[in-house]
Amino acid sequence: MTEESVNPMSRKVVVTGMGVVSPIGIGLDNYWNALLEGRNGIDRVACFDPTEYASQMAAEIKDFDPIAVLDKKEQKRMDRFVQYAIVAADQAVKDANLDLDAVEKERFGVILGSGIGGIQTFENQIKVLAEKGPKRVSPFLVPMMIGNMASGNVSIFLGAKGVNYVITTACASANHALGESMRAIQDGIADIIVTGGTEAAITPLTYAGFTSMKAFSRRNEDPKTACRPFNGDRDGFVIGEGAGLIVLESEEHAKARGARIYGELAGYGATADANHITAPAPEGEGAQRAMKIALATAGLNTTDINYINAHGTSTPLNDKFEIQAIKGVYGKHAYDLKISSTKSMHGHLLGAAAAIEFIAATKAVYHDIVPPTINQITPDPELDLDFIPEKPQNHKVNAAMSNSLGFGGHNAVVVVKKY
Repeated sequence: MTEESVNPMSRKVVVTGMGVVSPIGIGLDNYWNALLEGRNGIDRVACFDPTEYASQMAAEIKDFDPIAVLDKKEQKRMDRFVQYAIVAADQAVKDANLDLDAVEKERFGVILGSGIGGIQTFENQIKVLAEKGPKRVSPFLVPMMIGNMASGNVSIFLGAKGVNYVITTACASANHALGESMRAIQDGIADIIVTGGTEAAITPLTYAGFTSMKAFSRRNEDPKTACRPFNGDRDGFVIGEGAGLIVLESEEHAKARGARIYGELAGYGATADANHITAPAPEGEGAQRAMKIALATAGLNTTDINYINAHGTSTPLNDKFEIQAIKGVYGKHAYDLKISSTKSMHGHLLGAAAAIEFIAATKAVYHDIVPPTINQITPDPELDLDFIPEKPQNHKVNAAMSNSLGFGGHNAVVVVKKY
């Protein structure tokens, strides 16, 4: 049977490569090992002086050097969110052992998520405008700032001429990118799509905005324990930065080239709360519907899921309503699930969060090991599920769910299962 004769909606979509640029490790193995070690990437902000800010912590990438992939001239013409994406894409295609010269370029796409895009460039050039006038503003301002340059530059780097765009749905961006990539392959639009998310938004303006709305943790005296998902005294999230890029292929294409397969991206659910610009719907009503749709599209029952990588932001409302949503969907099985928020280690990567968390879920399925939630210090009696405290656990994972819930009421849920 040729690929062309397969019903597109029956076409399986598989994960064959992954690349990571994260605050706890650059490269897939470094990232995964850091998760299993419970490594904490959060500290006082170093890229600017945060003294005047109510929150002074971040999970920054401090050892990023893209010179092996991008020369100095190219770096100067790309915001860091694009640099992160290209480095992670290079890792992902190499991990997939993908021969770019042999790929049918017109059926090779790039769909990425980014919540904010080139805000570092935007802030820098606003200062240039104010201090030196309009003639000194960089001609690269626009192509460095706009969010679609993540997928645009990755497609140029890889020579991918198929479907190409960026999705911006706040913290759900990368899960939407994964889900829409899955659909594009199922629909026969592409054979291979590089997908995921990227973000580089640790800037003074970002901090001013999030601290003004009191979204960030203010536990400045102890940054390492500031991000404490599911704790009774959680007080806000801690921002991170980086990128996670994933090579998705149709099963036929992957098998034809003898690719290693990490797992099958089998389910995707997307809904809206239609409730509030920042607060989730009570009892996670929209998240519940997204999880149910993801299970249905994956052809799975609730009891088939063994692990959930939760959105788990360490904010009072998100954690409460997400756990209520999980209980609403899974019922008694919720108490048998392994659940973790890896944000406790790498912080919240906004539009890239779902990507590196999907990678964690996929590795859990592949290795039958579930990463922990660190900083389980003061339990919340309302949140009484198994959050895998502090240490990873060996656990059979036939299928895993990864949740991402964004400002604006965007809910995106994906399911990866063992191949």
